[in-house]
Amino acid sequence: MADKVKKVVCIEDELEMIELVKLILGRNKFDVTGAVGGHEGLEKISEIKPDLVLLDLMMPEMDGWEVYQKMKASEEMRDIPVIVVTAKAQSIDRVLGLHIARVDDYITKPFGPQELLDSVERVISNRTKQKANQ
Repeated sequence: MADKVKKVVCIEDELEMIELVKLILGRNKFDVTGAVGGHEGLEKISEIKPDLVLLDLMMPEMDGWEVYQKMKASEEMRDIPVIVVTAKAQSIDRVLGLHIARVDDYITKPFGPQELLDSVERVISNRTKQKANQ
């Protein structure tokens, strides 16, 4: 594949989770930048302009939904796809995320490496097709 390396920002309050995501996606030719917490995450998104954001919901100071709202309110960030990666596994949280907030995908922790990779590749592929059809 001659495609350019896809950039991913992982916004998470646990460094171990950022390292795990970097390990899984890095092996598959993704360039992953970690951001600890929502404020740093928004700065990284603005700076890097990634192809995708992986977003934890439960973080101190600024939670994932607040980060998501700020992204959708921003001209430069609103079209970046978002996959929520969270320990909130109740079906109501999933419905809120996918159908009401319209995140691009929703993965619950703990997740398998293939589950994460499949989701990332599917969301980026769908976004690439949408851009091509515009």
